Amino acid sequence: MKRTLLAAALTLSFAQAAYAAGEAKNIIFFLGDGMGPSTITASRIYKYGEAGSLTMDTLERTARIKTYSNDAQTTDSAPSMAAYMTGVKMNNEVISMSPETVATNPGKDANGNLGVNNCAAGNGTSAVTILELAKAKGKAVGAITTTELTHATPASTFSHICNRNAQYHIAAQVVPGGAGYNAALGDGVDVLMGGGRNHFTPYSATNTAGRADGRNLLTELAAKGYVVAANKTEMNAASAGKKFIGLYSTKSHLEYELDRTATPPLGEGATQPSLAEMTVKAMELLSANKDGYFLMVEGGRIDHALHGTNAKRALTDTIAFDDAIKAALEKAKLTDPTLANTLIVVTADHDHTLAFNGYGKKGNPILDINRGYKDNQPSKDADGNTYTTLVFGNGPNRPNTRVNLDSATVLADNYLQETGVRLASETHGGGDVKLFATGAGSKTFKGTLDNTKVFSLLKSAFGF
Repeated sequence: MKRTLLAAALTLSFAQAAYAAGEAKNIIFFLGDGMGPSTITASRIYKYGEAGSLTMDTLERTARIKTYSNDAQTTDSAPSMAAYMTGVKMNNEVISMSPETVATNPGKDANGNLGVNNCAAGNGTSAVTILELAKAKGKAVGAITTTELTHATPASTFSHICNRNAQYHIAAQVVPGGAGYNAALGDGVDVLMGGGRNHFTPYSATNTAGRADGRNLLTELAAKGYVVAANKTEMNAASAGKKFIGLYSTKSHLEYELDRTATPPLGEGATQPSLAEMTVKAMELLSANKDGYFLMVEGGRIDHALHGTNAKRALTDTIAFDDAIKAALEKAKLTDPTLANTLIVVTADHDHTLAFNGYGKKGNPILDINRGYKDNQPSKDADGNTYTTLVFGNGPNRPNTRVNLDSATVLADNYLQETGVRLASETHGGGDVKLFATGAGSKTFKGTLDNTKVFSLLKSAFGF
């Protein structure tokens, strides 16, 4: 009995020492695209109430992150995610390149599709990513997302390009040995998941947004030993030991979570895995590497719903993102109970203009019209009209004359919140975002940090 207790004590002591040393075997980096503080708060209330907690809220280490880019107070996703991945400030629209890189607009291909690389030789140099560093150290690496795989956030982990919209070239950078391959990836990214199969497959009458160069990158990847999946069933059937790419939409992004789970689901949603399912599967596949892994997980459609001023889909996708964090924690703790060898970081690349409006009563549905905390009666503007608790600083839905709003209207799936300034699309916000962390090396994530500092903390956690 004493020997058993001693062994247990030594095991715990060793785990605590590893935790304190901050040398993580595995890192899972969660990025909620556009998930600013107001979006987090609104999502918490939407699902769990004012006194409840998201899973990310329970992580013991927190920080504030400054998100400005090299040339703008308000960043876009490309340089903000690239700052996390490389430690370098770069210009808006640039992906994982040096600061002086100019964001040259991409061109159109022979079929009229935007996305051809127009980056001139000498227009900046590649900035090494944490994924590339991990790969060079023998670790497995992965990037999964609910957006197109070639979108700005996932691309920032494995690609280098002067403009985020050159997506056909971004796709070519992940095919080992192929034209345009990013050789810094060694034998290739081990796990890739997302949407946008059109950027990997040739143009045809049924794939009009396909590649004009005729290449089938999925066929090329299969020839390099990749398992290629097009749906949840094929993803679940994949076993560890081979590289994996799953592209779950023929074109563009995966469905919003609200639509993916609808009855009947819209579009290709019926065949698509949830972000939580993708995360757990990626962890299973990457865990086969004895030296550990780096995994990036993006909840990318939060951002798209916010741009469209559709708060309901934004909050639902934020909850799905939080569910993926919960699933990852549970999966990691099966083999690493104290997270002595695993670091989990959760953050956002930028804010949006979503704001709370009025003095709403506690318990009032967050998507509903505002009701006052004193009398629980609908709040009114200066003209006597009701308004919603959630509004946007700018966007397309600003009426010339405000009218009364009722609950049936504003609680509908497709309702678009009102905006202050009329723009074609709601913009990002320039405010700080939150960061949450737990596990090996997480104690260093504290205070107000520039997003470039996070890169060095990730490196330190890996012992690089």
